[in-house]
Amino acid sequence: MEETYLLNVEGVKKKILHGGQGQLPKLQDGSKFTFHFQTLKDDFERTVIDDSREAGMPMEIIVGKMFKLEIWETLLSSMRIGEVAEFWCDAIHTGMYALVSRGMRRIAEGRDPLEGQKHRCGMGNMFDYHSTGYEDLDELQRTPQPLIFIMELFRVEDPSAYKRDTWAMSKEEKLAAVPVLHSEGNRLVLRREFAQAAAKYQEAVICLRNLQAKEKPWEDGWLKLESLVTPLVLNYCQCQLELGEYYEVLEHTTELLQKHNDNAKAYFKRAKAHAAVWNEREAREDFQRVAHLDPSMAAAVKKELKQLGERMRKKHVEDRKRYQGLFQSGQGTKGPGTKAAGPKQGLEEGASRAEAAGTGSWPGIPVTHSMPKAT
Repeated sequence: MEETYLLNVEGVKKKILHGGQGQLPKLQDGSKFTFHFQTLKDDFERTVIDDSREAGMPMEIIVGKMFKLEIWETLLSSMRIGEVAEFWCDAIHTGMYALVSRGMRRIAEGRDPLEGQKHRCGMGNMFDYHSTGYEDLDELQRTPQPLIFIMELFRVEDPSAYKRDTWAMSKEEKLAAVPVLHSEGNRLVLRREFAQAAAKYQEAVICLRNLQAKEKPWEDGWLKLESLVTPLVLNYCQCQLELGEYYEVLEHTTELLQKHNDNAKAYFKRAKAHAAVWNEREAREDFQRVAHLDPSMAAAVKKELKQLGERMRKKHVEDRKRYQGLFQSGQGTKGPGTKAAGPKQGLEEGASRAEAAGTGSWPGIPVTHSMPKAT
């Protein structure tokens, strides 16, 4: 078909390769495009730079969320559902493509799209010629040039028709989502579905942390949001205790106590995590703080300390038996040219064998950093 200028946008031409269906979609902030695309160089070979079909996933764009390659929103807004179109875009519209492509490639590779990215605005990144990690994109970054985009539009969804990711929500939507997520988490806890409940609490915390990042720390707005964060983090930690993720509990309760050192519930959960990984001294100290801060929890603390003492005594008995057996095995029959190990030597050799066998230390639980940090 004949090339025409698109919507009087300078530096853009459109060619329809396959007609779509119906009218042009009605768009609003939050509408979501889902489409496949192919990016080509404007050279004799029409060299392919990217192809979303090869990556195995379609592309999605949320209208009004400042996608770095703004021209794509304009291109897609001109298409009908099912339409396939080819767009030629001048270099004034493609300067950010290298950075957009790098992020999409990293996602397809299962990597963090923000890895190595400097904290600056999009234009600042465009003029910072550090390597993208891909030779073809480095070339585009050094010398922006016209590009050809072939797009096939699958669907356009209204904001209410799909579950929106946290980053795509407005401030009001995030605040409204928090109590819903909190309630869903509580319901899952009652059903003892702790992993699913933890995910709900985590999502709520992410919403609040995103909002907190726009507030000045320790001022009224920040403190109001923090008061909502604290019970969610504690609920999340309780789920992790149930799941046996003790080191994650230690991490998040310690972070919480650095800001709120009078929170008895945080000390109590941290104490239980310390006890679970055999940190007896730290567990006792935290339990004692709980009893001091909240006398109503004294009975629970007494019960936990009794259980801790019994577990530690049992562990010490088992350790003595284990090392006694290793010591006795070190007193083996003397062979020709050998000498029986003395007491000190036998203990040292026994300890070495225990370490080699994995009995000299407790197996660690991997630390995961799934909760957002406060700023």
